[in-house]
Amino acid sequence: MAWFWGALVYPLAALSTIFCGTISIVLSLFGEKSQRKQIAVARAWSHSLLIFGHVKVRVEGLEKIDPEGRYVFASNHLSYVDTPVVFTNIPVQFRFLAKRGLFSIPFLGWHLKTAGHIPVTIGDPRAALKILTLAAHLIQTRGISLLIFPEGGRSEDGILHEFKDGASYMAIKAQAPLVPLALIGTREVLPMHSALLRRGNVTLRVGDPISTVGMTLRDREALTASAREQVVAMLNREPRP
Repeated sequence: MAWFWGALVYPLAALSTIFCGTISIVLSLFGEKSQRKQIAVARAWSHSLLIFGHVKVRVEGLEKIDPEGRYVFASNHLSYVDTPVVFTNIPVQFRFLAKRGLFSIPFLGWHLKTAGHIPVTIGDPRAALKILTLAAHLIQTRGISLLIFPEGGRSEDGILHEFKDGASYMAIKAQAPLVPLALIGTREVLPMHSALLRRGNVTLRVGDPISTVGMTLRDREALTASAREQVVAMLNREPRP
């Protein structure tokens, strides 16, 4: 029976993508004021993927987050399912830095363009700096939050790698709190180089928000190190009963 349901996951996910993407496109016709509704639709889409895959998520530390606040979230990165897990379970006005190629995918890409997500060109440091500056400006002026994976990509071996400074740069420029996140179990649910979404349990741990008020860009290395230390501690923490 498990194999039968597994075979249904991707058709169901495709139908959900088409359905939610179409709704998002219709909402986009009403301009930027509709972006909050588009994000709500995208959150429902992410939730549907977890339901179809029988992925159960336990969240720890959510009380540290103000739903009306603006943050930069810095998470470890193990799987393509990381973003739906975070997006579904942290109720803030999220936007993402996404690879430019994703914006060309039908329905998904159309939503990314119209909902205010930010395309990133990989391998161009000068363009990346402009994008980070733009993202910080959007955090300040629109009161949104951004999710970034500071390792720079998914971990091939499941080990936490060194963090790049992009999350700290944005947080300091926006004077927004930097919030470390730890994801546990997503690699088992959707392994690297696998197309099979497996049922399983995932834990999302929310760290202590780190205030950036008064910090300058000279502080970004120390801020990055502090965020990574929290992620390491959360990954090594024993599960709650």
